[in-house]
Parts: sequence; structure tokens; C-alpha cells
Amino acid sequence: MQNSELHVLPRSFFDRDPRKVAAGLLGKLLVRGPRDRVSITARVVEVEAYLGFTDPAAHAFNGRTARNAVLFGPPGRAYVYLIYGNHYCLNVSCQPTGTPGGVLFRAVEPLTGEATMARRRGVVLAGPQDLIQLTSGPGRLTQAFGITRKQDNGCDLASASSRLWIADDGFRVSNVRRTPRIGIRQAKERPLRFLIAGNPFVSGPKRLN
Repeated sequence: MQNSELHVLPRSFFDRDPRKVAAGLLGKLLVRGPRDRVSITARVVEVEAYLGFTDPAAHAFNGRTARNAVLFGPPGRAYVYLIYGNHYCLNVSCQPTGTPGGVLFRAVEPLTGEATMARRRGVVLAGPQDLIQLTSGPGRLTQAFGITRKQDNGCDLASASSRLWIADDGFRVSNVRRTPRIGIRQAKERPLRFLIAGNPFVSGPKRLN
């Protein structure tokens, strides 16, 4: 894959309802490193939408705090938080500045940089089945990409000069499935989880790391 074939998603892509952004992110690429020094890439195969003030499961539901400020804009920024004290989760802010909303990246399919991902994850790649351990789950993918709150929170995902960004390589998705969200306690019945059905990297109901 040539870096010139990767086109950064414009900010307008993220300046929409999180449900539309979530569906549109399937098949896009999560890229680590600026365009001239790309280190790893992976295809987005599972995401969840969070709707801000109207969504009890959203971090922004009770208003703006120092922790969730990125969700209030501008759109296209990385929102990274720590869960259970040892897993980072990656989200992207959506909607116009001042209106909170976001999409959680739950799973991606590695395309390049698998050896780097495996080293970060402590996984021995003895066969194709071992690749699933790299990025199948929100905690796994952030560890594989070296994503932390200190380094990446607020990172501009709509800029190819950023250390973390979202690209379109022309891939077209089929067999999209929409289900209730998983791994949460509130508003878990809402059908706001979007995935590529049949993709082996889609995470399991309880898989975080």
C-alpha cells in the first residue's frame, strides 16, 4: 500500500450525527504516523456511536468536564480515556463544536505493521489465527497502536500530518450489521454498534483486552 493512495477523511465527515459517522467509518483505515512516516495501518471493522446529552451511556451525558472536553469539539479529534485502570479506549469526536458526540473504535483488522503490533501486545505470531489477538477489542487495538491518553488525546484524526489519523483507500464495505452496544450498563439496548458481519476481528461481547 502506497501512502499516496491514502486520503485523509475531511473534518466535514465527522461533523455529523455519530450514527452516520459510525456507519461511514466501517472499512476506513486507522493510521499511526504522519503520511511520510506511516508505521501501521488497520481497517475499521467495528464501532459504537455515543450521542452526547441524550445518551446515558455517553461520557458527555452529564456535561463538560476536563476529562471529556474533547467530545465537545471540534469534530474529528481523538478522545482517549482509561477504563478499568489499565485499558485505553479510542473515540473520535463528532458533530459541530459545542455539541458532544463520539464514536468508539471497538475493533480493526491489521494491514501493515503487524510485527510492531505483536511486540506491543506481547503476542507471538505463529499463524494467521494469532493476528486476531492484536486488535480484536478496544483495549487490544489501542495497545497495538501504542495509543495513550497522554500522547494521543486531542490528536487531529482529520489531518494526514497527525501522528494518528483516519484514511480512505477506496475500500467498499458490504454486509454491515447493526446491533445493541456491548460492554456497558446503561442504554445498552440501543442499536448503536456497527460492524462488518463475518469479519474475524470483530470483538466478542466481553472482550476488552
